[in-house]
Amino acid sequence: MDSKLTLKLNENVIERAKKYASTKKLSLSRLIENYLDSITQEQNNDFEISPFVKSISSGKSIPADADWKTSTEDYTDYLDKKYQ
Repeated sequence: MDSKLTLKLNENVIERAKKYASTKKLSLSRLIENYLDSITQEQNNDFEISPFVKSISSGKSIPADADWKTSTEDYTDYLDKKYQ
């Protein structure tokens, strides 16, 4: 269930946030919801995520079954070709 929330923010921050949300094809409400959701979810990790990293969270997640070895090798090959 969605509820309404009123926030008081600096006008410049609001304008920048609107532009950012627009470039991500999100509403400002959804952007803020994603951010708040990401910083309030319970973490089951052995390490703490720094406030800076949390602050730049986009609300997107990486699939749990991502093949890091293949991704790393693909990226290394890409960089090799790019800088030859």
